[in-house]
Amino acid sequence: MITLDAYTGHVSPGSNPQQRAVPGARIVKMSVGQMDNNAYLVQDTATGSSLLIDAANEPERLLELIGQQAAGRLELIITTHQHADHWFGLEKVVAGTSAATAAHELDAEPLPVTPDRLLAEGDTVQVGELTLGAVHLRGHTPGSVALVLTDGAGQVHLFTGDSLFPGGVGRTTTPADFDSLYGDVTTKLFDRFPDETIVYPGHGDDTTLGAERPHLGEWRERGW
Repeated sequence: MITLDAYTGHVSPGSNPQQRAVPGARIVKMSVGQMDNNAYLVQDTATGSSLLIDAANEPERLLELIGQQAAGRLELIITTHQHADHWFGLEKVVAGTSAATAAHELDAEPLPVTPDRLLAEGDTVQVGELTLGAVHLRGHTPGSVALVLTDGAGQVHLFTGDSLFPGGVGRTTTPADFDSLYGDVTTKLFDRFPDETIVYPGHGDDTTLGAERPHLGEWRERGW
């Protein structure tokens, strides 16, 4: 039996997952694997329908969590980008749940499971009564996506994969990639959503756009 701790946004390898209840939805955050990847189970509280963001590692733990919290109601697994630490458990979780899968077309080829759905900028995903929007963020990988959920009280929840973290954008390998990612994160996230927006990254602790916004100039100046 997996125990769900009260939500602080800080999880670590081997720790209990944490549960956040928001109007109309439930968000469960779990750290999996040696690279401290975050996997997120998002559930519509009205219907029980659920989606998983990044079946990153430790598929047995993920399947136990799904069986306990969303048995028979996992409808979709979204992979935020093509790096293997974010899909190492994907094949086994799909086999154990028969859930459909989704990813951006530009990051689909390396995945061990061919996506049932290809996501693009502006697409929406319906899970029960929840609607999540897809945002294409280029730079960390060609086809990275973030997912946007607005809960019943109007609070925005932003699942950013490895494109935005506390303290900066995700890793890039060339100045052109940094320019692309910085530009997309600035125009598609910071210019669009309010300071109260909660950011759920692919590794590490949560943050808010308001906490990070004052540092955008520093990120631009340092180039990472």
